[in-house]
Amino acid sequence: MSYEKVMQAKKLSVGTKEATRTVEAGKALEVFVAKDADPRITSKLVNLCKRMNVPVTYVDSMKQLGKACGIDVGASVVAAVNE
Repeated sequence: MSYEKVMQAKKLSVGTKEATRTVEAGKALEVFVAKDADPRITSKLVNLCKRMNVPVTYVDSMKQLGKACGIDVGASVVAAVNE
């Protein structure tokens, strides 16, 4: 399951702004997007990932994605960072 990938990642960029910067810098290995996140927030990043050839994986919920990152709030987008 993709949550395991999130938990195994050594470094994460949590949130749309951080994840976008990571992708633009060419450092994102994979981006995880919560299915229940607002598409107005996530669509620009998903399109950027397509242009930059970064794989996008959809996960069930913001709550579970946040939990996988070790935070107490939901996360709409998380990028696994290549250090």
